[in-house]
Amino acid sequence: MKLTLKIWRQKNGNDAGGFVTYQANDVNKDMSFLEMLDVVNEGLIAEGKDPVAFDSDCREGICGTCSLVINGVPHGGQKATTACQLHMRHFQDGQTITIEPWRARPFPVVRDLVVDRDAFDKIIQSGGFVSASTGGTPDANAIPISKDASDAAMDAAQCIGCGACVAACKNASAMLFVSAKVSHLGLLPQGKVEKDRRVLAMVKTMDEAGFGNCTVTGACEAVCPKEISLDFISRLNRDYATAVFKSAWGAK
Repeated sequence: MKLTLKIWRQKNGNDAGGFVTYQANDVNKDMSFLEMLDVVNEGLIAEGKDPVAFDSDCREGICGTCSLVINGVPHGGQKATTACQLHMRHFQDGQTITIEPWRARPFPVVRDLVVDRDAFDKIIQSGGFVSASTGGTPDANAIPISKDASDAAMDAAQCIGCGACVAACKNASAMLFVSAKVSHLGLLPQGKVEKDRRVLAMVKTMDEAGFGNCTVTGACEAVCPKEISLDFISRLNRDYATAVFKSAWGAK
């Protein structure tokens, strides 16, 4: 396959940046998208040029660092697929592919396709913990948990914090991410102790980071590689309203 790549190049956060066109020749259809970029970078290095900076780690759809907007869609638009799991067989010979970083104020560009997602880390640090001492691995039936609750908690826990939801949202909202983190802890007995404090702290940190409001367009759910449901945003709103009420009532 031969492809034309329009890749966003930006030296640092202060640089204006812009698209640069590259030709990718002899692309194997069985390559992953990141493997294709590796080959392009090898060619640039051989020519004495700076390689394209992009993030990756596990390359197994687990870590969430492969943050690329491909042809206008975070992770490339294949259902339940991260950029590292996207294969070149989904593209056509001779096609032009546009590759950009996440576009959101709380995710400033560091270089080329790399963005700083410390805002997500700060949200988790503000409330993503449980105070209960877990000790050794408990017996499976030591703490009774309903199947509905455990299934919902596992569904929420699948969130890998990639930020595709923010990149897809017209408001750069982080509600899907925050709702998943709040829910997967708050649904389980060990996490209920801090449930109210957690949701207040995480929402406060999210707002301080500059993420926008949720207007429920569903764009976040559509691009989420782990298919996190909008239902968790509804749960977050309920938990937040309850926590605000309790906080106000307790202050009187």
